[in-house]
Amino acid sequence: MRKGFVEGTIASLLEASRHVAGAESGAAARGFLQSVDPRIKVAGLFALVVSAAISRSLPAIGLLFGLALLLALFSAVSLWRVARMVWMPVLFFTGLIALPAVFMTPGNAAGQFGPLTITSQGLRSACFLIAHAETASTFTALVALTTPWPWVMKALRSLGCPVVLVAILGMTFRYIFVILQTAAEMLESRKSRTVGKLDRGEERRLISSTAGVLMSKSMQMSGDVHMAMQSRGYRGEVRVLDDFRMRALDWCWLAAFLAAAVAAGWPR
Repeated sequence: MRKGFVEGTIASLLEASRHVAGAESGAAARGFLQSVDPRIKVAGLFALVVSAAISRSLPAIGLLFGLALLLALFSAVSLWRVARMVWMPVLFFTGLIALPAVFMTPGNAAGQFGPLTITSQGLRSACFLIAHAETASTFTALVALTTPWPWVMKALRSLGCPVVLVAILGMTFRYIFVILQTAAEMLESRKSRTVGKLDRGEERRLISSTAGVLMSKSMQMSGDVHMAMQSRGYRGEVRVLDDFRMRALDWCWLAAFLAAAVAAGWPR
């Protein structure tokens, strides 16, 4: 039977929650990046992201992308998951942005697409944009897929990120999934009380009214949670039970990350 609008919305909400569960299980797996100190991991992969973004050499960006693939394989991260979560969405949206450059960038003609002329300079510009985005996104995804979120927040604080920024990131991450779960429960509750099949217009009106109620509930809940946290002494600092301890091997990996970032981003 064809799924209705409500059923499709519930399924998408639950699928998002399953993605998070998969990311948490990946962070708990035994792999290379999981064994690296979170501070080193965040700092080193951020340096590689910056290097991929500023590099002017396609071979250098390709080597960085290959390094990201090796890190994913040795960290027990599924490449199919990375492809679904990162590569395909980034390719789609970045490709839409880069497509006009293929025809609008002046230069030597490389081919024809109907009345439009494809230039070699335009193709190079589009390849650079897509390569930058794919490589930087892959390194960022590796941080999220191999590190528990509280550890990422604590590592950011250890590296000097402002308390306000870290608090906003941490609360946003948690609230997204609280809201997803609340929305799924509201839709399932409404669906269980509906007799017969709703037409498309009624389903959309149901979704719209649910969105309004959900926003009101989230505002009320955010205020209640903030007051509860303040009453328990929360002042923005991220505190976890695990303490980070630097090892000699961690310093070696930091040096390796920085050396790879400098080598790839060095102007040529």
